[in-house]
Amino acid sequence: MTGYDTVLRARRMVTAAGETSGCVGVTDGRIAAMAPLEAGLEGRRVVELGDDVALLPGLVDTHVHVDEPGRTEWEGFATATRAAGAGGVTTIIDMPLNSIPPTVDPAALETKRKSAEGQCFVDVGFWGGAVPGNLGELRSLHDAGVFGFKCFLLHSGVDEFPPLHPANLDAYLATLGAFDGLMIVHAEDSTAIDRAPSAHGQHYRDFLASRPRTAENLAVAKFRERFVDLRQRCAVGHDRADLCRRGESFPRGLRVHPLIEIGKSIVTEATADSECETCVRTNQGLDTRERRFSQDLADDL
Repeated sequence: MTGYDTVLRARRMVTAAGETSGCVGVTDGRIAAMAPLEAGLEGRRVVELGDDVALLPGLVDTHVHVDEPGRTEWEGFATATRAAGAGGVTTIIDMPLNSIPPTVDPAALETKRKSAEGQCFVDVGFWGGAVPGNLGELRSLHDAGVFGFKCFLLHSGVDEFPPLHPANLDAYLATLGAFDGLMIVHAEDSTAIDRAPSAHGQHYRDFLASRPRTAENLAVAKFRERFVDLRQRCAVGHDRADLCRRGESFPRGLRVHPLIEIGKSIVTEATADSECETCVRTNQGLDTRERRFSQDLADDL
């Protein structure tokens, strides 16, 4: 009897419990069953994986900038999702800035979705933006399906996505709290960045100097002090501030997700891309605490 649309059989299947043999039944594009290999699940289509092929869960990348429409030459849905699939990422969540218009109201979200139609090789979700003047759009964006909201405390790099002043964050977080919305804060101190050397040339060290850790230390410290009574869900994203690394306490509801760092053996001056804004800043290894924070963010979504 045919029970599933597709059955994958693997002698090497990776699950939360580790590596084992097993089979996966898929119906209507969703995993409907997982069973030991000897269970012999049957389907209309059966895929037998070789001994040298491992069946892995798809990854979810929660921080992707698809710049279509408006800056498709930077990255569009076709290239972003095709690259994701090739790398084992089966879901991406698109950030609200770099496209034109940015995703700061339901009309812009609909524009994004229409741009994505017929181009996506993996599942795609969307973040909404929190910018000056769109406080009244947050609930409607949430109801339209965004997974959360992103704001900057300094210039975002594009003029159409301006930063929130810290004094205005109270109102935005209170609004999100009414429907349990999640806010991600890009926390760097603008004064510290303005005083740092400008990014220039092709040398990795020059890029690092333009985004000093001091900027994050100041911003995260101010944020923690201001929101000591924070009750809304909020995360400080991809941060390497010393307060995060020392494991200091933060207000209930606030999670700090440190920057995922890539080992020195991978990132060198010869291989680093000087156009990467905040993805790679140090050469220390990814530690257990950072892995846990990354998992926490995925759980929040």
